[in-house]
Amino acid sequence: MPSYRRLAAAVATALALLVGIGFAGVPIYIHPQVDPLRPADAIVVLGGTAYARFDMGVALARQGLAPQLLISRSTGVNDRQMDRYCNGHYAFTVSCFVPDPWTTQGEAREIRRRAQAQGWKHIIVVTYTPHVSRARYIVERCFPGEITMVASPSDSGVTFWAWMYVRQSAGYVRAFLQRGC
Repeated sequence: MPSYRRLAAAVATALALLVGIGFAGVPIYIHPQVDPLRPADAIVVLGGTAYARFDMGVALARQGLAPQLLISRSTGVNDRQMDRYCNGHYAFTVSCFVPDPWTTQGEAREIRRRAQAQGWKHIIVVTYTPHVSRARYIVERCFPGEITMVASPSDSGVTFWAWMYVRQSAGYVRAFLQRGC
């Protein structure tokens, strides 16, 4: 009988830990801190395959929130769906880049490079909801100015959010272990 009690205690502890981690992630992944919009020097859209974020970046630029729109082509130069953003005709400047390395860190380094070259003091960063907190952490290490974070709509469902907890948590660990920008 004592081994069953130990097993039950271990299972209960593991379950409590899992539930605790789940609840701790709610303000980080599901309801991250986003900022009120106001005019900036540039809008930066971080890459990924949820294309709604790129539509949001274009919409914000059309609203006149910034004269420049910088888009990460993290899906690669052969992604023809990205051509409509990168090769479109707009009343504002659009530039696209492929991050090096192909990570949020690579995107943040490109933001730093462009900000230094163009004198940006305030940027609006658009990414999808579960990535907002980690993106803020990484971009803040590279960009010394003001950052306004905006969340584009995300998928939903238990599978999506379970994967996001794992993926974003692993990304946080990697970001914590990296030094500097």
